[in-house]
Amino acid sequence: MKAVVFDRIGLPAEVLYVADVPVPEIGPGEALVRMVAASINPGDFLFVQNLYPEPKKPKFPRQIAGNHGAGVIERAGTGVALPPGTLVAFSHEKTWAEYAAVPAEYLIPLPPGMPAEKAGQLMNPITAWDLVAESGVEPGQWLAVTAGYSTISTLVLQFARRRGIRPIAIVRRTHPELDLRELGAEAVIDLSRQDLRAEVMAITGGAGLHGVVDNVGGPATGTLIRSLAFGGRVVINGGMSEESFTLHNFDLLLNGVTIRPSIYRYFFGPPAPEDAAMLGEMIEVFARPEIRVPLGGVHPLEDAGRAIAESWARPGDGKRIFRM
Repeated sequence: MKAVVFDRIGLPAEVLYVADVPVPEIGPGEALVRMVAASINPGDFLFVQNLYPEPKKPKFPRQIAGNHGAGVIERAGTGVALPPGTLVAFSHEKTWAEYAAVPAEYLIPLPPGMPAEKAGQLMNPITAWDLVAESGVEPGQWLAVTAGYSTISTLVLQFARRRGIRPIAIVRRTHPELDLRELGAEAVIDLSRQDLRAEVMAITGGAGLHGVVDNVGGPATGTLIRSLAFGGRVVINGGMSEESFTLHNFDLLLNGVTIRPSIYRYFFGPPAPEDAAMLGEMIEVFARPEIRVPLGGVHPLEDAGRAIAESWARPGDGKRIFRM
């Protein structure tokens, strides 16, 4: 089978390449999944650079890349309840390939007609769903979301708006070809043209924010924290900026601010049985046609070089998907 692999640590564009490798064997409790789609995510690049903690480390001499995807069960080992022919998504390993051997506990069944481009990136709506909940923002209150054009951010905007939350998208500059208001944002702040704090206060009528979902970091994060109403919460989900932000203790203490990290719930292990209800509800909402995920491109594995280079250089252009 074809797979995107690497045999040394380094920058993705320098070490990843397409190779012919054996179709994996399965054992008891595993399923052979014929992949149909796999997303290209910033976290996949961290894995290639060996920046994840144990046990998320590459294994050489040759490691297949990719951590998230979807496919159809081709063959099920003993003890696997889902039958062959079931469309499943999973977060595990070695997804940038035509086949993957996956432990059954990682498999999440999907509706048969779910578009491959959505099925292949289930990690993103799961993350967005959790970020809205972790923000603690109630209906009618204001939630700021940085990296407004990123896939997770556009999903946070849509999921938040469905709950009656009032989202503000924060972007480095607006893209005229994509109106974030059509994706749930009640307002958009362009950092290249607008004063962030002044705009937040104008939009919220002086009330300030009740939550921030931050995928970027840098000075804007400090400004957003100082724009929170009392008791506001900041959820840190990424660090796209190389800059830091500065705060005084009183920026937190006198405003009752909470700052917390958010880690993808299936980063270290499979879905828990008690997650079934949440996953069912989230998948039902995400599968609806009105929930949009802007795509940067759909690529065959053979086009991995271009797909990876463009994902690395322009992550805000929309999610790129490998389609097998």
